[in-house]
Amino acid sequence: MADAVPRACQSARTVPSAAPPDPVGIVPPELATKPLDAVVRALFSLSWNEARDRIRQGKITVNGATRLDPLFRARAGAEVALHMRAPRVRPEHLPDSAVVHVDAHVIVVDKPAGVSTVPYEPGEKGTLDERARAWLSTHGPREGTRPSLGVVQRLDKETSGLIVFARSWLAKQRLASQLRAHTVLRRYLAIAHGDVRSRTFRSRLIANRGDGIRGSLKGPGQEGQLAVTHVEALERLDGATLIACVLETGRTHQIRIHLSEAGHPLVGERVYVRGREEVLLPAPRLMLHATKLGFVHPKTEQEVSWERDPPDDFEATLARLRS
Repeated sequence: MADAVPRACQSARTVPSAAPPDPVGIVPPELATKPLDAVVRALFSLSWNEARDRIRQGKITVNGATRLDPLFRARAGAEVALHMRAPRVRPEHLPDSAVVHVDAHVIVVDKPAGVSTVPYEPGEKGTLDERARAWLSTHGPREGTRPSLGVVQRLDKETSGLIVFARSWLAKQRLASQLRAHTVLRRYLAIAHGDVRSRTFRSRLIANRGDGIRGSLKGPGQEGQLAVTHVEALERLDGATLIACVLETGRTHQIRIHLSEAGHPLVGERVYVRGREEVLLPAPRLMLHATKLGFVHPKTEQEVSWERDPPDDFEATLARLRS
């Protein structure tokens, strides 16, 4: 007969290991003037997107209070904790004011900054397409059903402004065709470093310019995708310029890449600024707003357009640079 297992050993096997404590950091004086996303990024060695996501998910507390605003400013000496096991904050539905236009074929939305257009990673919640579907499911004659929604264009997570989704097969086909033909009007407002002059940028964009990020092809060649951005200087600011950008093509990050490669990265840019030694102007996020959107309506075949002013964070940065 095998020896019996001692009682002490039996109980030890059934005791679960304790979960590691949540990491906690103290805000140093040099970070006291920075927004919360910068503090969280520095204290917990996160990327900018990870820091903002943890805040918006309700996983960051400051002196015990949950803070959901990446622009919140904590005082020096404040205790900041990262609670990875904390339940996620339920994604907000779109407010009615964010729905600019809706009919049987399209829905035009004024996208807030900090929200992905579609899931970037499997399982990502609270994306704009999800919120638009949730809004549609509670408005109109078919409330409670899961409405169809076709993605025909995208905006970067940090970019705010107008975007259209298709609600019918006809709309998806015709809007996609207009985008391929470069007939959709897409006008952006942006704040870029330095003295930007009006001009047109034309280059071929490739997925890896040699340092792991997108950029323009150097030298002759037919690789990559043609990208054309028309830039108009609107107002000279303190160390920056307010500009309008009209897209002739719609390549990924083309405004950001063209301005950065010209030596004028957007204020708030954190990707296309590698190797720059200049001190960059502070901003809570990328200063890029899709201010005007126009196209031929897929059903009526009439030209339609909408325009929306930038949100408060953009206007606050602009006001600071004006003064």
